[in-house]
Amino acid sequence: QHGEQLRRRQHSLSELTYAREEDATKLETTRSRLLNVLKRHEDLKERLSRDSDKLIFERLQKEFEAARVAQTEEISIDDEQWNDGLLATIREKVHIEAERKAMVNLANIPTDSQFQSRTTYRIRNKVIYCLDGARIGIQYETFFAGEPCEIYHCVLESKSFLEKMTVTEHTLPFFLPIREVETDHLSSNAIRFIDHLEEILQSYIDRREQVRLIKELYGNQIGELFYSLPYTLIEFTLEDFECKVTVSIRYSDLILTLPSQARVLAWPLRSAKRISAADRRAQPVPSRLSYAENALKTLSLPEAYAEIVLELPRALKQMFYSQESD
Repeated sequence: QHGEQLRRRQHSLSELTYAREEDATKLETTRSRLLNVLKRHEDLKERLSRDSDKLIFERLQKEFEAARVAQTEEISIDDEQWNDGLLATIREKVHIEAERKAMVNLANIPTDSQFQSRTTYRIRNKVIYCLDGARIGIQYETFFAGEPCEIYHCVLESKSFLEKMTVTEHTLPFFLPIREVETDHLSSNAIRFIDHLEEILQSYIDRREQVRLIKELYGNQIGELFYSLPYTLIEFTLEDFECKVTVSIRYSDLILTLPSQARVLAWPLRSAKRISAADRRAQPVPSRLSYAENALKTLSLPEAYAEIVLELPRALKQMFYSQESD
């Protein structure tokens, strides 16, 4: 009778182990499918936005290029000179120019070369143009590792010098929250609005290019790779070792270039030589790799990746040794 009870208990344990393994397999399959759906969804959104954005970009690019060609002077401004007083001067200038052109057209008066001078202002990686129609154009230049990347445009307009400005057109990626930034800053602090957009754009380029770089350098070692459009969520796996390593990083703010959260888990593979027969039958329990999480929070993504891979064999050895001791 006691033997029969043992056989029943062993049978129950086998069924439980099988159920756990089946649940783990289903969970992994569901996760893989979800990542695939999310990636397809993001690709579709990007394709849908590309055509309309391209038309606006081409038109604004031509207008900004015409303004650059027509400029008679470019003034470089430092941070102290970039203030509300200078912006007010620029706003007043574009409105005076618009009114003068309207009067010239109505009265058929010959243009005066004194009023045809066009001044642009360069502040760090942005250039401010005085556009026709009482508009101010900001051109944002982005860089990565010292190399130029995309150029973005934003056009501000107001009905009069005393009224608040609004964003009429822009070429920023649709997934960056320019309207929220406009609501928060433009009417109360236009300088802050212009500078904050520069921070958001440059940080987006930094995060995007870091992902591109690890794909170029380590693409053969990376399994699944998922990222949100603004690159504020990045996930990937490493599978060339005695375990499966899952990496997940998040950026809590759009101006961050180092993640605010990092989670790195090592999942033992049942086929690994160090895993005992009993552990292979049990549901795998992941271990956190703290050194990898610290690297991701303090180094650029390509540097952190190299650090993780370099230290991974030692970390896995310690992890397996600790599990065997337990």
